[in-house]
Amino acid sequence: MIKTVICDMLGIEYPLFQGGMAWVADGKLAAAVSNGGGLGIIGAGNMDGDMVRKQIQIARELTDKPFGLNIMLMSPFAQDVAKVAVEEKVKVVTTGAGNPSKYMDDWKAAGIKVIPVVASVAMAKLMTRVGADAVIAEGGESGGHVGELTTMVLVPQICDATDLPVIAAGGIADGRGVAAAFILGAVGVQLGTRFLSATECSIHQNYKDKILKATDLCTMVTGKKTGHPVRALRTNFPKEYSKLEYSGASDDELNAFGTGALRKAVVDGNLQEGSFLSGQIAAMVKKEQPAAEIIREVMEGAEPVLKGALKWVK
Repeated sequence: MIKTVICDMLGIEYPLFQGGMAWVADGKLAAAVSNGGGLGIIGAGNMDGDMVRKQIQIARELTDKPFGLNIMLMSPFAQDVAKVAVEEKVKVVTTGAGNPSKYMDDWKAAGIKVIPVVASVAMAKLMTRVGADAVIAEGGESGGHVGELTTMVLVPQICDATDLPVIAAGGIADGRGVAAAFILGAVGVQLGTRFLSATECSIHQNYKDKILKATDLCTMVTGKKTGHPVRALRTNFPKEYSKLEYSGASDDELNAFGTGALRKAVVDGNLQEGSFLSGQIAAMVKKEQPAAEIIREVMEGAEPVLKGALKWVK
């Protein structure tokens, strides 16, 4: 079985994180992933502090294993959620969509392991300086908010730029992806889209069906004009958003058009107005299965790939 330093640091069985997907990664899914040996992560998204606290309590009722909390720093409730993480003694905090430096001292004083998501070498170096415990190098193949660099380009550069443990994310769905991440220098992986098919994932069945029927060219990126690009399935909403984006619409108009679109996908399964966030690996998700089974399948699939990685070298 593959074990790395991140397993020892966090007390987990497999070096595998579940992405903190807003509106998707609730306490139930996080607990299922943690019970399966990975690190389940609650996605705070735009939830307020009370809602986040409730999800933490749900996870605690379902697992006694470590789990984390992802805080989206663009959220208007980020400061409140940062305090909830301390009050609830969450073991791990991951962050995205911003710079968590102003919260680091409080989190570290509370004994929280802080693992920011980074999409550039500069951010990785900054997070190293301010005391992060590890970083998640997330390539643009991922779903939701994305950066410019691909995982294969980003991960080795981040590994060269910091002595912190690096978790690879973006475009990883099976053992081959895990093996590739380790060869690039990572000590763990984070999967998001793959867990959309977990039986414990409470997204609308329309969402799961779209993932299970996805093809290799099923996603598109919108929002580059606003500086916050997002990858989602190529459904009606992103197509209409793209038209509006390049018609000269203001940022306020674009934000108004996009407000609530993710909830419409996750909760309502609205195929016309919903934003079905997804990474490029959606076409590799073939069936609905328990989270623990996904973890075992992915990690056990990596071992023979790693052992046979050099079989073609003469």
